[in-house]
Amino acid sequence: MKLNNFHPMPERVMVEPEMTPEKSKGGLYLPDTAKERTQFGKVLEVGSQLPKYVKSGDKILFDKFAGTSVGSDEGLVLFLKMDDIIAIVG
Repeated sequence: MKLNNFHPMPERVMVEPEMTPEKSKGGLYLPDTAKERTQFGKVLEVGSQLPKYVKSGDKILFDKFAGTSVGSDEGLVLFLKMDDIIAIVG
């Protein structure tokens, strides 16, 4: 399924999370269990009922275990509630 077929519900935000590094700073490969879940992402689309605090293209900081993730061959997206967004970065 293609990610461009997904659109957030009116009270949600669709976000592309930043990918976590595959290697540690020392050059060791990290297993999935040792990786931190990212808390940063890029807003792809904003639901129609949300205030215009965030817009497409914004980099945001969100709660660590927030949202519902959807993956496909094209990548991963998160659907967040506005309350899960902590800050706009930059």
